[in-house]
Amino acid sequence: MRNLVLLPGFMLNRHLWDDMQGDLATLGTLTFGDLGQEVGIQAMADAVLSQAPEKFILFGFSMGGFVAQAIALKAPQRVLGLALLNTSSRPQTAQESAATKAQLEIAQRTPFKGLTSRALASSLHPARSAERALLDRLQAMALSNGKEVFLRQLQTLRDSNAEQLQQLRCPVLVVASDQDKLRTVEESEEMVRQIPQARFEIVADCGHMTPMEKPHELFALIQDWIAQSGL
Repeated sequence: MRNLVLLPGFMLNRHLWDDMQGDLATLGTLTFGDLGQEVGIQAMADAVLSQAPEKFILFGFSMGGFVAQAIALKAPQRVLGLALLNTSSRPQTAQESAATKAQLEIAQRTPFKGLTSRALASSLHPARSAERALLDRLQAMALSNGKEVFLRQLQTLRDSNAEQLQQLRCPVLVVASDQDKLRTVEESEEMVRQIPQARFEIVADCGHMTPMEKPHELFALIQDWIAQSGL
């Protein structure tokens, strides 16, 4: 039986995959990685590896995609396949770092009341940015994680893995969404150029939260990739 390890994005958790969990479970045993206890991509990668099965297919969404890249480069003998979903290999820009620092300073001295309405809405397709059911689910995950996880993840700076991605030898699936405002199609295309064997797919009419916005379409891509790759 296959082992699938699934990594969520910023201030998300295993419930990111709720709409896909039943289908994904038909492909193998699921392990949900926790990215809330460490500071830094490399420390998160080590924590996931310490809890993961010996060999596994790895799925990384958004921030989890940065961690997934680090894991695949750290332990290539354990990662049988790598799926990078709505993510990037770009480093944090100076502008992003400055904004994060300012946000961190405020967050350290104020109660955590969840993510802002603007942040939540920007993660969805514009036509669904006011969809209460999705917004409530996203906020519930953020509140469940709480202030300490928020602070740890804000302190987690991204380095670029772009030049190292060409070292990957396992099957790789890269998925972007055409209406993603947080991780663009261009960022996915950059990763694909670095990974010779990568399969590239774009989900139509979808914002950043592909596992929640288009779960069935995403599962179909994953299922076909696993079958075609012989994983």
